[in-house]
Amino acid sequence: MTTIGLPGLKMQVEHEAPRVVAIVGPTAVGKTEISLQLAEALNGEIVSTDSRQFYRGMDIGTAKATPEEQARVPHHLIDVADPDEIWSLAVFQKEAQRAIGDISGRGRLPFLVGGTGQYVRAVLEGWDIPAQPPVPQLRDALEAWGEEIGAAALYEKLKRIDPEAAEKIDANNLRRTVRALEVIFQTGRKFSSLRRRKASPYILKFVGLQRSRTDLYARIDTRIEAMIASGFLDEVQTLLDKGYRADLPNMSAIGYREMVGVLQGEMSLEEAVRRMKRLTRIFVRRQANWFKADDPNIRWFDADEDAVEQMIAYVRNEAGWIYPTQFETD
Repeated sequence: MTTIGLPGLKMQVEHEAPRVVAIVGPTAVGKTEISLQLAEALNGEIVSTDSRQFYRGMDIGTAKATPEEQARVPHHLIDVADPDEIWSLAVFQKEAQRAIGDISGRGRLPFLVGGTGQYVRAVLEGWDIPAQPPVPQLRDALEAWGEEIGAAALYEKLKRIDPEAAEKIDANNLRRTVRALEVIFQTGRKFSSLRRRKASPYILKFVGLQRSRTDLYARIDTRIEAMIASGFLDEVQTLLDKGYRADLPNMSAIGYREMVGVLQGEMSLEEAVRRMKRLTRIFVRRQANWFKADDPNIRWFDADEDAVEQMIAYVRNEAGWIYPTQFETD
């Protein structure tokens, strides 16, 4: 017998799957603060689904929840690896599901929060991720090819082979492009075809946060300028001083590669900021491929203070939960 203990919603069901709330939306829309308010009101804990927040020392550039924010609500899967480690999608899925089971088992409500759509979908849609171990020689060859022709050019190769996979990968993310090509060359099958879905292991609610494009872009600019003012350049210098190489896959994230460029004299700080703003806008448009405005599974809210109480009421309401057999996937 399982007790579901949301404030205002208490019921007992036998062998019911865990309930999970996913808070989704683009970078800089305001997920962090709103998720804190929802988790505080609804006896919840937060599982990060931001693929860059796993890494220790990468704080400012990933807009990681501050120690004060993490003290307000327990957080999971933040600072769980060093920058020279790689948390694969399969590892993340396993650890996220473990965290969800732990949170739910203590009678609390898990909130999945983050902008990495692939990671959210893999957990909540029950992806059967292919067990393809890395082949170091093949990966080294692909990475060398990418370095020779550039990340964007290698991405175009993937796009011609598997456009569906390419649609959901950032063109500048060499690591993910390499991984997709690696699996294709290993298996002889499209990377997109190998992400088999099973029934979702959870009962779900998706809360989508949105803002006007103008407002969102202004918030992106403000966030990036605040990162610089908060010492982003020093953060990257500290990582380099600790021996983490500038060519590590995790140092290719938007912002980190630009700060490395500044430190190595390849561009000015002003140019780096312009690039960060432009690339983040492109990234936001790509994020929309994972969580579309017309997705029937997502209830969208304008991300302002007035909407928080509406979101809390929506999650508390027994109506609207999506059961595994009802969950629609594209």
